[in-house]
Amino acid sequence: MDRITIRQATDQDVAHLQRIGRQTFFETFAASNSEQNMQAYLSEGFAAEKLTVELLNPDSVFYLAELHSTVIGYLKVNTGLAQTEPQEANALEIERIYVLQDFHGQKVGQQLYAQAMHLAQEAQVKYVWLGVWEENQRALRFYQKNGFVEFGKHVFKLGDDEQTDIMMKRPVATR
Repeated sequence: MDRITIRQATDQDVAHLQRIGRQTFFETFAASNSEQNMQAYLSEGFAAEKLTVELLNPDSVFYLAELHSTVIGYLKVNTGLAQTEPQEANALEIERIYVLQDFHGQKVGQQLYAQAMHLAQEAQVKYVWLGVWEENQRALRFYQKNGFVEFGKHVFKLGDDEQTDIMMKRPVATR
């Protein structure tokens, strides 16, 4: 397999984030949701203005996975007030690990996950947490395999549909 490179995204990468976000979200969730709800979320959730604000937030960071200079996935992590649910100050949230379907099974998600764990160790946080839709079995297995355990649930609103996300966390090993 060719070498995947991981680099931090800048405000010049909004179009990449938008394309990958929309495509992977559609590939993953379109079959289980109404077209109206999907289109609304894809339009609003990945609007260039929204992504720019997220990129400029000092408590959020994005990393791009590239193959031959083509973006094939990305990671978004949050700390502090950028976390989507209130958590302890010494926690890091993995908000998104998105990988294009054509690259599933090629360890791209694992490399992005490793980057998140590296950031967590560098920041010396106590734990890493995330939310996964209860019907996204592939993602649930991925996080369970990586040592995450359920600690709660929350509602994720997709258009007019309220869905349940399983909240998972794992401690960060100290050096």
